[in-house]
Amino acid sequence: MFKNQPKGLYALALANTGERFGYYTMLAIFMLYLQAKFGFDAFVAGQIYGGFLAAVYFMPLIGGFLADKFGFGKMITGGIVVMFLGYLLLSLPFLTPIALATEKFTMFAALALIAIGTGLFKGNLQVLVGNLYDAPEYQRQRDNGFSLFYMAINIGAMFAPYAANRMVSHYGTYNAGFAVACISLIVSIAIYLAFRPWYRNADVSSKKAVSDTSFVPLSAEQTKQRIMALLLIFAVVIFFWMSFHQNGATMTLFARDYTQHSVFGFDRIGFNIWNLVAIVIGVYATFSIFQSKKMQVKIISAAVLAVAAYALYYNYTHEATEIIASPELFQQFNPFFVVCLTPFSMAIFAYLAKKKKEPSTPFKIGLGMLVAAAGFMILAFASFGLTSPADLKAGAETALVSPNWLISTYLILTFGELLLSPMGISFVSKVAPPKYKGMMMGCWFAATAIGNYLVSVIAGIWETGMPLWLIWGILVVLCLISAVFIFSILKRLNNATK
Repeated sequence: MFKNQPKGLYALALANTGERFGYYTMLAIFMLYLQAKFGFDAFVAGQIYGGFLAAVYFMPLIGGFLADKFGFGKMITGGIVVMFLGYLLLSLPFLTPIALATEKFTMFAALALIAIGTGLFKGNLQVLVGNLYDAPEYQRQRDNGFSLFYMAINIGAMFAPYAANRMVSHYGTYNAGFAVACISLIVSIAIYLAFRPWYRNADVSSKKAVSDTSFVPLSAEQTKQRIMALLLIFAVVIFFWMSFHQNGATMTLFARDYTQHSVFGFDRIGFNIWNLVAIVIGVYATFSIFQSKKMQVKIISAAVLAVAAYALYYNYTHEATEIIASPELFQQFNPFFVVCLTPFSMAIFAYLAKKKKEPSTPFKIGLGMLVAAAGFMILAFASFGLTSPADLKAGAETALVSPNWLISTYLILTFGELLLSPMGISFVSKVAPPKYKGMMMGCWFAATAIGNYLVSVIAGIWETGMPLWLIWGILVVLCLISAVFIFSILKRLNNATK
């Protein structure tokens, strides 16, 4: 799984892990912060949340355009600095008391800086990863490389809700959770700068790439076909991100208002981050046992597996019989599932590739949309008979459902995410015409931005009186329509990328 990968991958992945840890720490509590601090209702908070996500994912389009002209490394370094200033401003009330009106102003200024900095950093870092695989000896490892890169992102995201929860619980203010991002960015830039020799060969502007004789020039018609294929993919992923990023919005509200907060028995395992870490270690140790050819490595892996199993058993038998599941903690399940399922995903597709039966990337994306629809079907089923959010706001009571409904939805959505997100990023890096690589990666994020803003549409109908199950049903229908669309143009997409 980790063999035959350029070492620059690990440096860039770790740098991204630090940045994503800070970002998702902030995002885990942001919706709750907006309502608790400023008293915004679900509609207004959803508009701010969706608008911020849209800006974060739209700005890479501009960052990619700039990088195509001036180089990726400069944009990435500048992006980290700008993001740091944004998170510092967001955490300012934790450092010194300020008036509520002033905090509202500094919050919006901070969000703007974070969005601009992310635009310079995120897409361009992923272009560097893609450039590593332009070398002939690594070309066949591109999809696996992006899967590993995506896994590293989610390692940071997995710890984020726990970090946010602990900081808020200890200091009694959401702004303390935002301060975590400042520290994580310092670690991120340290890794990025210290290991620059490992990826320096990938840090080239698109002009240099086009002038490189190793690149096979594309005709005007080929360039047009590739760009059109990418634009069609971008149109589909809009609706995936509209659905998926409900995790920080309406799914967090569902966790707060409709899910049992007291967790007992076996269910306690998932709400202790160290239990999740033990499971992750156990999964990778098991894979190492079966994949390693050296007996010494197998023995070490078996010992690691035994230690992880004992740690899990010890935590389970010694922690409190009742755990309070805070709403933000549910967001740790998606990255946990990504980290655990990535080796299985890579093994399955490696097996299919060996048998020459691996589906194309557009097919995987279409399948991912079907899986996402199935995930929201679970949540819709769990919501039958529950009080609508509008009635709940008016003072009506509702039954509370098991947290396993929401956890199961996260699990299914993760399957869809693994089929769509890392594969889509890999697809863009492989198919984009060389002189438009930065811009096309930016367009991927721009499509994500549109989807993220549309998150606010669902938040906007949250308290309109619509039955809860029907709100999730809208997302089911959108995902199904998107899947049908991509399967209907599958032949065109595959032909355009040959």
